[in-house]
Amino acid sequence: MKKYFVYIVVLLLPILAVAQKQENKSDLKYQSLIPVEKQSLLKNIDVIFNTRLAFDNKFEDGDYESSNFSSNQFRLEIKGKIHEKVSFRFRDRYTREHQVGDLDNMSRSTDLAYLVFTLTPQTKLTVGKQSTDWGGMELDLNPIDILEYNDLIEYADNYLIGATVSHTLKDGKHTFGLQALNTRTKSLAVQYAGYDISGIKAAKAPLAFVSSWRGSLFEGKLKTAYSYSYFIEAKSKVLHYFVLGNKFQSKDFTLMYDFQYSFEALDNKGIATNIIASGFQAPAEDVKYVEHWLRAEYQIQPKINLLLTVMTNNTYAKFNGNSTEKLVTTYGLIPTIQYSPFKDLNLKFYASYVARKYNYSNYSKTQFSSADRNTGRFSIGIISPLLVF
Repeated sequence: MKKYFVYIVVLLLPILAVAQKQENKSDLKYQSLIPVEKQSLLKNIDVIFNTRLAFDNKFEDGDYESSNFSSNQFRLEIKGKIHEKVSFRFRDRYTREHQVGDLDNMSRSTDLAYLVFTLTPQTKLTVGKQSTDWGGMELDLNPIDILEYNDLIEYADNYLIGATVSHTLKDGKHTFGLQALNTRTKSLAVQYAGYDISGIKAAKAPLAFVSSWRGSLFEGKLKTAYSYSYFIEAKSKVLHYFVLGNKFQSKDFTLMYDFQYSFEALDNKGIATNIIASGFQAPAEDVKYVEHWLRAEYQIQPKINLLLTVMTNNTYAKFNGNSTEKLVTTYGLIPTIQYSPFKDLNLKFYASYVARKYNYSNYSKTQFSSADRNTGRFSIGIISPLLVF
């Protein structure tokens, strides 16, 4: 499509030239909407409509609830090179409410808005709003390919403003990165609005630091995406986050596994806080999340792909200063079949069932009146990163 767009522009140029020859008669001068000297830049620009449309059927505790058509995902993406050593990327989510963060002064609907500077052939500097380089295969995938995220990514601020320096070794198999970011999109007061934070002081520099390693081993059959993150959530309240992402790739089979561990002195994700909350009280502290995420893909035919995602999360919190209690274990199971009818277009029809189960501990049931529940969503739809030009 990008070629066709350029061809159209080129075809218009002779028409404009004929119009200019008529100046002697009409004294009119016509110019291309896109200056001639800028038209060559179009070959370095991509515009993508990241789209997922579906007919969703929802269930609650085994009972049918509702059915409706939905634009589950629509993220407009523009990316390209504007200089030999400078590129950019912008992506905005039209399926998220426009809400400007009071800390970063940018809409939460904007995923990406950054510049990449090539310092050396192996070293890059990225500045702007970007994906937090937590590693893991789940976050690395295009969001339109994730029918439902596991809990940590679902409730986290995954896109933050800051800077990243990354360096790839000369063999091209290993990349190391270091990020400095805002720890959130919102200030402490806005993030924890509705809770008693009178005993918590905001940090003067609410920053996050992320170190990462991405590797390619065994002739590219095994890829890794590991990271450690240190988030300053408030004064004397920090978050430690470890992610170990692994991907095995063969001809027709792909297996991905992520392990995630997050220890949060102040509950950043809010999962534990939502369980224990009863009115205006302090958010949960000394919270621990332990997650596993597994995704298998098998290409049984060139046009048919089978997928299975299995995920679980365990949530813990400390009470009375010394007792750590499990609050809930969540499970997810997502069997999916995809059909790709076109060889030259990345468009897939899919059918899937997203099953979620929430098993609360006896402690949660006794102390907070929590009740086990399960949900389901059967969907038939279309997934495509449509390259407009």
